Amino acid sequence: MPIVRSFAPVAHATARVLILGSMPGTESLKMGQYYAHPRNLFWPILGELVGASPLLPYDRRIKSLKRARIALWDVLKSCAREGSLDSRIDSGSLVANDFRRFFLRHPGITHVFFNGAKAEACFRRCVLPDCDFAALQYRRLPSTSPANAALSYAQRLEAWRALRV
Repeated sequence: MPIVRSFAPVAHATARVLILGSMPGTESLKMGQYYAHPRNLFWPILGELVGASPLLPYDRRIKSLKRARIALWDVLKSCAREGSLDSRIDSGSLVANDFRRFFLRHPGITHVFFNGAKAEACFRRCVLPDCDFAALQYRRLPSTSPANAALSYAQRLEAWRALRV
């Protein structure tokens, strides 16, 4: 099973909110961009919430996130995974990103939002046992992945409005 590696965080020093995915999918890794799959709803939702429309060039979307004081990263630094699905991640291969260092560099972050259940589960399993981030507020949001067909776009958009803290 191939080892995949995540990207560096997208974060301005004044970030107040952190959105965490689990690990970029195949299309994102190929493009070198967060949420690059054309059917992923992340950018359409963030487009409505903070102006990071998928119609904008990637660097402008990132600037919109930073202007809105939203940071973006993945829980995992690396893992073994075949394909793009979270369900294909080998649970014995998880290596978490350095959150202790990240939060020291971004002390204004008060809220952490998980893009789906796998991101939350990986964070609770691989990060929280070694670090005490009790002052942060955590919330799982419905995954924006095209594999998550349980909720409509409107339902996901409504849930993601929680980013406005």
